[in-house]
Amino acid sequence: MRIYRVSGSVVEAEDARGVEMHEIVLVGSEQLVGEVIRINEDHAFIQVYEDTYGLRPGENITPTGHPLSLELGPGLLGTIYDGVQRPLTVLNEKEGELIRRGVSASPLDRNKKWHFIPLLKTGQDIKGGEVLGTVPETDIISHRVLIAPDTKGKLSWVADEGEYALEEAVAKINGEKPIYMYHTWPVREPRPYAQRLEADQPLITGQRVIDALFPMAKGGSAIIPGGFGTGKTVVQHQLAKWADADVVVYVGCGERGNEMTEVLRDFPKLKDPRSGKPLMMRTVLIANTSNMPVAAREASIYTGITIAEYFRDMGYSVALMADSTSRWAEALREISGRLEEMPGEEGYPPYLASRLAEFYERAGRVKTLSGSEGSVTVVGAVSPMGGDFSEPVTQNSLRFVQVFWGLDKDLADRRHFPSINWITSYSQYIHMVENWWVNNVAKDWPALVKETFRLLQAENELESLVRLVGIDALPEDQKLMLLIARMIREGFLQQNAFNDIDTYSSPKKQYLLLKAMIDFYNSSKEVIEKKIPEAKIEDLPIIGEINRARFTYSDEAQLEDLVKRAASAPKSILGEID
Repeated sequence: MRIYRVSGSVVEAEDARGVEMHEIVLVGSEQLVGEVIRINEDHAFIQVYEDTYGLRPGENITPTGHPLSLELGPGLLGTIYDGVQRPLTVLNEKEGELIRRGVSASPLDRNKKWHFIPLLKTGQDIKGGEVLGTVPETDIISHRVLIAPDTKGKLSWVADEGEYALEEAVAKINGEKPIYMYHTWPVREPRPYAQRLEADQPLITGQRVIDALFPMAKGGSAIIPGGFGTGKTVVQHQLAKWADADVVVYVGCGERGNEMTEVLRDFPKLKDPRSGKPLMMRTVLIANTSNMPVAAREASIYTGITIAEYFRDMGYSVALMADSTSRWAEALREISGRLEEMPGEEGYPPYLASRLAEFYERAGRVKTLSGSEGSVTVVGAVSPMGGDFSEPVTQNSLRFVQVFWGLDKDLADRRHFPSINWITSYSQYIHMVENWWVNNVAKDWPALVKETFRLLQAENELESLVRLVGIDALPEDQKLMLLIARMIREGFLQQNAFNDIDTYSSPKKQYLLLKAMIDFYNSSKEVIEKKIPEAKIEDLPIIGEINRARFTYSDEAQLEDLVKRAASAPKSILGEID
C-alpha cells in the first residue's frame, strides 16, 4: 500500500486491498499513525493523527491489522495523554519541549511493579468483566483488575499476592492463555455491561444553581453551551473538583493552548476535597489543543469515553468533561471536506447528529458484568460562534442529552457566575432525583424548588413592565416578589468559585439557604396583606445577612438559626406598628 495523494490530514492510499475500516496504519518513513476512514475499491482514505507535511506520493503505508485501541490497566490515573493515548509527560522527558512526529511511547509503564492482590482462585470458571484482583493504584483509588470482556474460560493458575510488572502474567485460562493486569479495547466500540439502570441518583456537584434547579443524575448527560468569556471552563473545573464522582476524565478537545496549559498546570496542584490528597490521584487528563492535528482531536473524544467506561466497569462513578464538542465537530467538518463529502448545515457533515449520538449514548448508570454498579456521566461544553444556540452542534446535541445549562453573556457581563440562565436552561432529571432529596435532605425540598422557579419566572415577566412604568407603579405584593427573586439571584444562584466557603455547598446547606429565603417570603406576604408597604420589609437588616450567608456561614447550626430568624423577622414590623 502506497501514498497516492495527500490533502491536509487525509491521505489517500492506492493498492489498499485487504485493509479494513478503522484499521490503524503506519504512514510514510516516519511511521505516522493513521486510521482508515473510507475504502473505495483498491483506494483507502486515511486520517493521520499527526502533521502530514513532507509526505510524498509513493511512500509506503504499513497496515497493523487492528483498530485504534487503548491499553487499559494500572497507571492510567494521574497521567496526561494526547488524543491517541500517547503519554505526554513521558514524551516530554524523552523529546523535550518539541516532540517529533512519529515518536511513540507505551501508554502504561512497563517497568513499574504493581502490588497485585488476587480475588479469584484456581479452578474457577470466569467470564469477561469479572474482577481478577486489585491493585492499590493511588491512595484514593483501588484499581480492580478486570478480565477482558471478550474472554472466558476456567482459571488454571492465579499468581500469589506480590509485585508484578504489566508484562508478567498474573493468571492463566484453560491451561495456556496468559492474563495480564491490563488489556486493550477498541475506542469506537462501547464496552458491554449487564443492564442499564434508571438515572435516579443525583450527581451532587456542590453548585447550587445546578443541584437545586437543573440537577444532573449519575449516568446522565449534559451540555454547557456558551459564548466566549461566559465561564464554560470554570464550570467544568468546578464539576471536576467537587462532583460526587470517584474518577474524573477531563478531555481538552481542540481548546486554546493557554486554556489547556492552565488545566495542566492547575490540576496537579488541586487537592481532592474528600481525601485531602492531590486531585490527580483520581483524574485522567487528555490534552489535545487547537494547534494539534484535527484528526487526533476527533479521536480524543473516543479515547476519553473508553477510559471512562473502563473505570465504570470496575464499579466506580465516573465524570467525563469534554471541552469542547464544538472543536470536535469542527474536526469532523474539516475531515469531511478533505474527503469531498456533500456538506450539511453550515458545512458540517450530514452524519454529525449520529456521531454526537454515538458519544452521548455511551453515558449511563449500569450494572456491570461483574455485578457491581457503575456510571459514566458526560458533560460536554459547546462553543457556538457568537453564543448562537441555534447552530448545528448545539441543536443536535440537545436531541441526545437530558440537561441543558445555557450560559448567558449578559449574566457574565454583570459578573454573575455561574452564568447559567435559569429561564432557558432545563433538566429532565429533576423529578427523577426528587425522591433522593426528600429521603436524604428534607421532605419540603420539591416545594421550595417549585416556589423558587415561580418567583424567578415572575421576575422575568415583570422586568419589561418595570422598564416601562417603573417599580413604584407595581402593587406591593409584586414588589415583594421582585425583592425575593433578587435575594435568590444574589444569595443563592451566584457562587464564588474562589471563596473557600462559597465554592462548594453541601445539599443540607443548599436546602437551608433556600428555606431561609422562601420562609422569609411567606412571612413577608402575611405582612403585606396587613397593608404594610414593601419598603418596610426591604429595610430589614436580615436581608443582607441572608444574602451574605452563602460565604459567611458554613456551620449548619448557624444556618438553622438563620432560617428561624428569617421566618420571624418580617412579623417584627407588625409589633413596631402596634
